[in-house]
Amino acid sequence: MPKILPAIFFGHGNPMNAVLDNDYTKAWSRIGQTTPKPKAILSISAHWFVSETGVTIATSPRTIHDFGGFPRELFQVQYPAPGDPKLARRVQKLLAPLEVALDNSWGLDHGTWSVLRHVYPDADIPVVQLSIDENKPASFHFEIGKKLAPLRDEGILIIGSGNLVHNLHAYAWGRHMPDPYDWAVRFERDAKEMMVAGEYKALIEYEKLGPEALLSIPTPDHYLPMLYVVATRQQAEIITFPIEGVDGGSISMLTVQVG
Repeated sequence: MPKILPAIFFGHGNPMNAVLDNDYTKAWSRIGQTTPKPKAILSISAHWFVSETGVTIATSPRTIHDFGGFPRELFQVQYPAPGDPKLARRVQKLLAPLEVALDNSWGLDHGTWSVLRHVYPDADIPVVQLSIDENKPASFHFEIGKKLAPLRDEGILIIGSGNLVHNLHAYAWGRHMPDPYDWAVRFERDAKEMMVAGEYKALIEYEKLGPEALLSIPTPDHYLPMLYVVATRQQAEIITFPIEGVDGGSISMLTVQVG
């Protein structure tokens, strides 16, 4: 095992990607094939956006189908990865004195399993999810990411799952796939440049970045997992973008890899 594992933010897009074979899902599979196998995975998903910081403690977390209006095939998907109570308690310790609830009611939501189903299809790596506290500012979430960074030295793969640009109101539901909106392209380009340059303050204070940012991030849930990942960056580590693309005009499928 290498000295330090990467941290990866996945643009997960449409839940149907869980069962599709397309350029994005093939690229997710390649990441799994080329990344050293971790001891466990800590996932920060846009879809566990609640009023506290919690971490899953179940030994067999359930597969949560947290969506509606999709084909039955998607609701039949199971991702039976084990949990890791030891990792959950390690996360709790790293984030002290912040109160972190040990949660036995949540499981693996589609932000986690729709991606991991392709990255690690055997579901043989323990997975723990960390919630996003909806009441806290972006700076709070970035600081949590920094505190989680030591896990990368301990064989833990930290992943975030959301979308850098996520505007469902502008999404081409069932229509001909349009070219990406100009504002989405501009914001993604600027955000990538800021990540590479380590300009974290601007990324944290994204509301100040102008109309492109506000259109790209109408709500913070899908954006914040990216901050957790880039916050784990160690000095001199590079940031790369192994997957790029915009789905439906307004959903960035960008993958951000640290290390």
